[in-house]
Amino acid sequence: MRNGVEGQGVRLRDLRLLVLGVLLFGGGWPITKDALQDATPLWFAVSRAGLAALGAAVLLLALGRLSWPGRRDWPAVLAVGLLQLGSFFALTHIALAVLPSGRIAVLSNVTIYWLVPLSVLVLGEQVSARRWMAAGLALAGAAVLVGPWAMDWSQPGIVLANGLLITAALLWSISIITTRRLPPVRPMMELLPFCFATALLVLLPLALLREPTGGIGAYALPHAAFVGFVAAPVGTWCVIEAGRRLPSTVASVGFMLGPVIGVATGALWLGETVGWDVWLGGALTAAGVVVAVRG
Repeated sequence: MRNGVEGQGVRLRDLRLLVLGVLLFGGGWPITKDALQDATPLWFAVSRAGLAALGAAVLLLALGRLSWPGRRDWPAVLAVGLLQLGSFFALTHIALAVLPSGRIAVLSNVTIYWLVPLSVLVLGEQVSARRWMAAGLALAGAAVLVGPWAMDWSQPGIVLANGLLITAALLWSISIITTRRLPPVRPMMELLPFCFATALLVLLPLALLREPTGGIGAYALPHAAFVGFVAAPVGTWCVIEAGRRLPSTVASVGFMLGPVIGVATGALWLGETVGWDVWLGGALTAAGVVVAVRG
């Protein structure tokens, strides 16, 4: 008998959440990269969390659903706020100053490094052979998309930036495991203002320390508004719910669609190079998603 989420069927509603989340997150990286022409990385991350907290709180207040989290909601609030949002934003935005947005989208979204083995070890999920195959296809696609042979590893900060992204994916995975193991009583949408406010506890002191003269200029304000009011809250809610509801392999392989979107958007908007590796990596990732859903 299968345990946990892995034994459940894949519902169309949950797949729609996954698709919307990866569209917003994948497309958000080139927007953020473009904004850094007139903003410093950590202060842009602060605006992202602050505007998302404000927007989500105003929406819930208008709906009459804004209230303080209960005791059983706090593990999810802290896991999402400190790990998936605060620490994840901090690590990825620092790396974004060094690496192309496409690479950021790939490495930071490859939760499959960690999520599948953690789900097996911590949650006791049983993963079918077909879904292990899907994981392998997605990892192969990630390896091709990253293209380590195309990077100048002698440049200062390249190794550190890639390490930050892999760590960010680990923190995201731990957050997903926590929300599965200790699910909140209230819907995650009602907890988002508190999650983003918690993220500010990580980001604001770090921005003050690392970027004391930084900030956001006029050019980056529309970017900050879209990412903060739309992409961050809606995308975060979608990926949290998809991560909680879908089998770990389906969720983590599905998250890999974000990098494909990020690489493609970065090429169209920022002129980042698209070669055979993007097409091959995208095809492998798409194949992995199909196999995972069918598995």
